[in-house]
Amino acid sequence: MTGIRILVADDQATVRDGLVTVLSLVDGFEVVGVASDGAEAVRLVGDEAPDVVLMDLRMPVLDGAAATAGILSVSPSTAVLVLTTYADDESILGALRAGARGYLTKDAGRAELESAIRSVARGQATFAPEVGARLVDRLTGPPAPLGERFPQLTPREAEVFSLVARGLSNSEIAARAFISVATVKTHINSLFAKLGVRDRAQAIALARD
Repeated sequence: MTGIRILVADDQATVRDGLVTVLSLVDGFEVVGVASDGAEAVRLVGDEAPDVVLMDLRMPVLDGAAATAGILSVSPSTAVLVLTTYADDESILGALRAGARGYLTKDAGRAELESAIRSVARGQATFAPEVGARLVDRLTGPPAPLGERFPQLTPREAEVFSLVARGLSNSEIAARAFISVATVKTHINSLFAKLGVRDRAQAIALARD
């Protein structure tokens, strides 16, 4: 994917400058703005409508989670990729509940950052390995409790929801549930609509709640 327009939001000038320098060297990436606090990020997204926002969580005026929710209210097509030093459960789940599509820590390498930006721009959820591991550890319950908590789902949808919450891919879910990948996609689209979520990240956060 080319032509990805990016906004960088971080309250530390050295971090902002470093990210702008790195991202400007990547073919197909264009940095269209920088913000030093969450409120400024929301305003700039309204002006620039970037494809991706790199979002720090701990910022003045408006924190990253609140800014993420504000960004999606003014530009639902913008993908928010959290880039922070914090990887605790509260920070991760708060960002996902707000609508973040990805979550990296600031020790991510350049290649990992590039890959994550391209993934969220395509509409895919992406997590740092340690973040994904924490989510999987917290979301390994059996399908039945999800079926009980979300009675609007069919038994098969509840099963697929549980496997999505464990971090499995569509092909892995298909193999586990003995159904085709196309059928998995159909169930996922249906359960997302019933649950009022738009992607895997929000589904995982809902399952954790």
